[in-house]
Amino acid sequence: MHTYKPETFSLPALEGISEKQIEVHIGLYNGYVKNINLLREQIADLSVRDPEKYQFAIESTRRRLGFEFNGMRMHEFYFPQWEGGATEEPRHGALGHVLAEKYGDWESFISHFKSVAMSRGSGWTTLGWDKKGNTPHVWWTADHELGTLADIEILLTVDMWEHAYMVDYLPAEKARYIEAFFNNLNWDKVVTRFNATTSA
Repeated sequence: MHTYKPETFSLPALEGISEKQIEVHIGLYNGYVKNINLLREQIADLSVRDPEKYQFAIESTRRRLGFEFNGMRMHEFYFPQWEGGATEEPRHGALGHVLAEKYGDWESFISHFKSVAMSRGSGWTTLGWDKKGNTPHVWWTADHELGTLADIEILLTVDMWEHAYMVDYLPAEKARYIEAFFNNLNWDKVVTRFNATTSA
């Protein structure tokens, strides 16, 4: 059986986000990787022991897979966005053009993304590219397995679960975390994802 292994991330010192915050957050990411492997092992073990007797246990475990797997993957989009340090916004490139076309201008896109990120509750705010519709979308995801748009390529995502910022900020200060996220963002990573999906 394939075993998933945690990725490592080469992060610089971040403005407004402490090393302790990153340490705690990566520890949580490692937990997702551990749990996806454990769940797959449990399904295999129960299926061998007595699939009829353990039918409901197997089904419940399968339902949990989506949460753990998407939690793993979303963090593998999230952390690399800071690798290499902050870069300039691509407002004048191809990505900036399509975002301005949909949202009015670059500032309106950023404002919209931040407003979605400020939604009440825990979740993720994500910018993705709909290849079939040839258009960008910004959306809110609650639990990792709920609200994810199918067949959408992720370009940019910010973790809005409290574990992503509560070492450094109170829940009422999450707007400051969003600002820190963008202040450290390597937009080149986002552009590379956009170029990869639009040229495929």
